[in-house]
Amino acid sequence: MVEVSTSILSVKKGEESKTFFALEAAKTDYFHIDVMDGKFVEKDTYQTMLEYASYIRRISNAPLDVHLMVEDVKEAVDDFSAVEPNIITFHLEACKDEKEVMETINYIKQNNCKVGIAIKPNTSIKEVYQYLPYIHMCLVMTVEPGKGGQTYLSEMTEKVRTLKKYIDENQLEIDIEVDGGINLRTAPEVKKAGANILVAGTAILNAVDYKVIIDELKCPIGDVSL
Repeated sequence: MVEVSTSILSVKKGEESKTFFALEAAKTDYFHIDVMDGKFVEKDTYQTMLEYASYIRRISNAPLDVHLMVEDVKEAVDDFSAVEPNIITFHLEACKDEKEVMETINYIKQNNCKVGIAIKPNTSIKEVYQYLPYIHMCLVMTVEPGKGGQTYLSEMTEKVRTLKKYIDENQLEIDIEVDGGINLRTAPEVKKAGANILVAGTAILNAVDYKVIIDELKCPIGDVSL
């Protein structure tokens, strides 16, 4: 089953409440919280995303999918654990060695939260293999992290396909999430490659009807009922 995690990065100021209620009504599976510290990536959304996540938690039971694009992962885990996210994903590139990666995985689990590891486009998919048995999701960035509205990097499709093959061959139970440039044109490609959670922001938020887009993004490959 394909799920949709709606990025709230480009929600318009003053329309937060209306947008969050509309997304829940449209049956988004997750609210995707893009947390940036201005150091790991250029943009800084830290406080805004903490405020948005806290507000969503007060008005909704929808799962929060927190994506940390930060240097100080532990501090961010402490801050965002307070909003009881379903999953916290950190970047492999934010850790200096294997020991720190495993410590971070265990630290997130100690906060009663699922764990995801994200990798940038230039990071080899093989670098994450050793950690897959210990996590719940691998997030393949299909654009350079740091801002919304970018164009999907087509060469990332093969990375998703390679990851899916490895997961199946090793009989692992893990979600594959893709984030960056996902819309109705690119979604079939990544779904066919093996992704089962699609992060979309502008493709949904710029639509007249959120539910139509979310339903089509979830639509199985080959399903022409919509």
